[in-house]
Amino acid sequence: MNLLAIQSMSQTMTYQERVEPRRQPRPVRALRVDTAFGCPRDPLNNRFVYITLSSRARGLSVGVNLNPDKRCNFDCVYCEVNRGKAERDAQVDVDVMAEELLQTLRWAHDGGVKELPRYSQLPAELLRPRHVALSGDGEPTQCAAFAEAVQAVVHVRAVGSVPVFKMVLITNTTGLNRPAVQEGLKYFTSRDEVWAKLEAGTQAYMDKINRPGVSLESIQSNILSLAQQRPVIIQSLFPAVNGEGPSDEEITQYALRLKELKDHGAQIPLVQIYSATRPTPHSECGHLPLMALSRIAQAVTQTTGLKAEVF
Repeated sequence: MNLLAIQSMSQTMTYQERVEPRRQPRPVRALRVDTAFGCPRDPLNNRFVYITLSSRARGLSVGVNLNPDKRCNFDCVYCEVNRGKAERDAQVDVDVMAEELLQTLRWAHDGGVKELPRYSQLPAELLRPRHVALSGDGEPTQCAAFAEAVQAVVHVRAVGSVPVFKMVLITNTTGLNRPAVQEGLKYFTSRDEVWAKLEAGTQAYMDKINRPGVSLESIQSNILSLAQQRPVIIQSLFPAVNGEGPSDEEITQYALRLKELKDHGAQIPLVQIYSATRPTPHSECGHLPLMALSRIAQAVTQTTGLKAEVF
């Protein structure tokens, strides 16, 4: 990672100079605040860095796509990624990603998002970067350059030319035991966060929703191993599949999984309960009503004593 190269490039070329000349004009309607959080990610003509409005981030999330090849060992029914479409990059170029991240953060902090037509009517506070998310088109812990990418993000943070930001890993947890991932997590500070996916109480429901190549027990084990070392936020998306959400028994088993984690020493400061909001290739998948999500959150709180929020 060549920091001098990053600084030199950032001094000679602004984000607008680099991006706007290539941007093709298109009719765009401004977003309403109540629908902004359901909009697709905006790549801004970058290769690896994008922005999105995230209810769970409570504002603008600057994302790093560690899986441009769309590699994922889950095939969730609610996933917005179209894996039938070929992409330009087979793997992340860490140096390019770091330069894009630095420029995007500078541009966003300078109010650049507000100048884009689709965001122009939204409150400025909503468009302030809340965190940098390691996520993207697949499972980030499957990225061959995971540790190098984390170091690059940390270096961008250390340059000091943008306000200090929080780093968030959004993961299905299957790669948390990989040596390269454990090496990358050493660079996470106490302020940084890991958001770990747990969306089922039974293997049958997990097979229906996440369609993974692993067992639910292995997911729970990986969460426990990390959460015994540092706090882990649980992220749980419950979609409506053909109009139906999880059964009462499934919700009970899900809450008991969380209780088991807590009883074995897992540090879980928050459980995020939410549903599908972005367009998905699967027409049978929809948004679960707020009342149903609140019922799941209530079951979690009553069974485990953990804090649960609905998004």
